[in-house]
Amino acid sequence: MKQNYSLPAKLYRAEQVRELDRCAIQDFHIPGIRLMRRAGQATFDYLRRQWSGVKAISVWCGSGNNGGDGYIVAGLACRQGIQVQLIQVGEESKLRGDARLACDWARQEGVVFSVFDSFCVPEGEVIIDALLGTGLMGEVSGRYAQAVSIIDESEIPVLAVDIPSGLCSDTGAVLGQAVMADATMTFIGAKQGLLTGAGPAHCGNLVFDDLAVPAEVFDRVEYETDRIDAELLAGWLPARPRDAHKGDFGRVLVVGGNLGTGGAALMAAQAAGRAGAGLVHLATRPEHLAAVLARCPEVMAHGVNSGQDLEPMLADTDVVVIGPGLGQNAWSEQLLRVVLASDRPLVVDADALNLISTGVANHSHRNNWLLTPHPGEAARLMASTTVRIQSNRFDSIKRLQQQYGGTVVLKGAGSLICDGEKSTIALCSAGNPGMASGGMGDVLSGVLGGLLAQGFSLSKAARLGVSLHAAAADKAAQAGERGMLATDLLPHLRKLVNPSRQLC
Repeated sequence: MKQNYSLPAKLYRAEQVRELDRCAIQDFHIPGIRLMRRAGQATFDYLRRQWSGVKAISVWCGSGNNGGDGYIVAGLACRQGIQVQLIQVGEESKLRGDARLACDWARQEGVVFSVFDSFCVPEGEVIIDALLGTGLMGEVSGRYAQAVSIIDESEIPVLAVDIPSGLCSDTGAVLGQAVMADATMTFIGAKQGLLTGAGPAHCGNLVFDDLAVPAEVFDRVEYETDRIDAELLAGWLPARPRDAHKGDFGRVLVVGGNLGTGGAALMAAQAAGRAGAGLVHLATRPEHLAAVLARCPEVMAHGVNSGQDLEPMLADTDVVVIGPGLGQNAWSEQLLRVVLASDRPLVVDADALNLISTGVANHSHRNNWLLTPHPGEAARLMASTTVRIQSNRFDSIKRLQQQYGGTVVLKGAGSLICDGEKSTIALCSAGNPGMASGGMGDVLSGVLGGLLAQGFSLSKAARLGVSLHAAAADKAAQAGERGMLATDLLPHLRKLVNPSRQLC
């Protein structure tokens, strides 16, 4: 069976993956046990590839189909002379259908079963987590909770089958507690929760196998989310005409940079230029002008003391980015009110979002703005909590978009994009922990403004901008995630917005 570990563009909820299974089994007459054998074989092959020379494994099985996949892995390992410790966590009497067949086959191959108790200790070089699959309802409890704790407390690498036990495949939230896997092999339909929220941290290296299910199966089942990355969207960036001039690529006005936070607005302005905007203006505190000109002379910087100083600039711009370093004082409020009174397309970030959440701007719905909250800002916009926002990021972004209009980017691991028009949400699977440093959101807001100025729609600018930003961070992280700065992304952004150069 040919293996393809690349993640697909279509992401599903658990219910939709079950429909893919049903369609493959009933409509295309692929026996369920055959799919289970393929899943076990794919997992075993990845195990041998990732941990070459492995001589002993510990397989932890539940009493559902996820456990069935584990039995296949155990049987294949035993057949190849690998020592297998199989811990039966779920009650064997509850095994039904294909899982029962897989269990019996593993015994025939010589696998010795051990019934779980709280004194079980994993033995071997790799743990196979086949405890709980996508059918988990409610929090992990009882012996399963004990088993998850034992696995997580061990220092042995973990390969999760389909999904780390205890992770919600629909939302990416942890259901009480969840296995922290080093790698996860997922099957047939990639589950959206594996790529956002707590999903990336618990999955480790996420790999995919469609188990040779016919392509027609995927045409028959609706999917929930589009996975995006810069490579998938590179075709949106055409070569520029040879007679182009700066006026062809739009004018961006960045508004922000209060006392003490001038760098945030400058980074946004630099990013807008690196994303390809023709002209970039910056309205900031007069005290920052000398520093801005010294750092980036291409940015046309203007000192503003009040909203009245800002008004003339709005007539000569195509898109406004407001929020980076804006602050939350009288100066900030004046500038925000003036910007919101204009009809220009907006990118709204940081303190501009916080001010809107307080109601000070008396403006809460607009069709031509792009909002970019992180979970904390989203919680304030929704009068909620960060925990609630993160418990179901898909639901949260839908509610945000319905309340505020326009297009919304919910930042974080697996950033989400919702425009209220498309039936699907977009999820960016790129990015890395090095992005957890000050200024990353400011750079993103500038990239988005630069793309809007070049004529991209809100939806396309959001999808492309988030993907470019994450891809630039991944390239910057090649020198190390720890210590990565927001401005480290800028040279990579320039290369990424010129995709034809990547072929040279």
